[in-house]
Amino acid sequence: MAGYDDRDGFIWMDGELVDWRSAKVHVLTHALHYASSVFEGERCYNGKIFKSVEHSERLRKSGELLDMPLPYSVAEIEAAKEATIKANNLTDCYVRALAWRGAGEDMGVASQRNPIRMAVACWAWGNYYGDAKFKGAKLDISKWKRPSPETIPHAAKAAGLYMICTMSKHAAEAKGCSDAMMFDYRGYVAEATGANIFFVKGNEVHTPIPDAILNGITRQTVIQMLKDKGVTVVEKRIEAGDLEGYEQCFLTGTAAEVTPVGQIGDYSFEVGELTKSIATDYEKLVRA
Repeated sequence: MAGYDDRDGFIWMDGELVDWRSAKVHVLTHALHYASSVFEGERCYNGKIFKSVEHSERLRKSGELLDMPLPYSVAEIEAAKEATIKANNLTDCYVRALAWRGAGEDMGVASQRNPIRMAVACWAWGNYYGDAKFKGAKLDISKWKRPSPETIPHAAKAAGLYMICTMSKHAAEAKGCSDAMMFDYRGYVAEATGANIFFVKGNEVHTPIPDAILNGITRQTVIQMLKDKGVTVVEKRIEAGDLEGYEQCFLTGTAAEVTPVGQIGDYSFEVGELTKSIATDYEKLVRA
């Protein structure tokens, strides 16, 4: 497969569609040096982006949290995504909306005079964890922890927050795992590198309180789905020792959708009926 920089198609940049291969930025782009960028990952099913407006709203909120107000309204972002999907003749695809501080008059940490730019790209993308959706993903336990909310705006989907996720996933893949589970700065279970995490114990589902992690849109959707099914959802602080008492585990995220987990470190989980049920229900919901 061709690299992501060498494909046919179109990418929306700063208000217009440009040829895929021409969607470039200068090497002195501020975001490349100081991680001043925010993004959204979204999935389009049958020509419709699931929870599209919520993603656009979060993109703008992320920009505000990074002192980087986006020059586009939610309506304009929605129109940009729709135009990009249409230009690439796709109906089922992954959509990446990205905003960043570009090259300008400033090239230090401060960058008030640099323009805030935006792009939208989309491409066909299958299961994020491959066949793990059927047999359960294998997760490593990362040595890196999610930072304290006193050090970063954890509610922002900011590119810089993913550097330790990249490092964690590389280490996991080197061990034959498809991802890694991370603890937070206090030592509580936090999330995977790009997905929220849930555990099943009896008739209850437990998931970490999102006070140091991103409260994912898919996470919120699945919690409501579980409650609608009459399942008790407990948001709590989960310690490492708690993992031994859980029977099932699954991940949620735009890319991951609902993916069962079969193993985390030395802990094993079954791909049980509740996990399979919520995964099936989610598939139906996004394509409704």
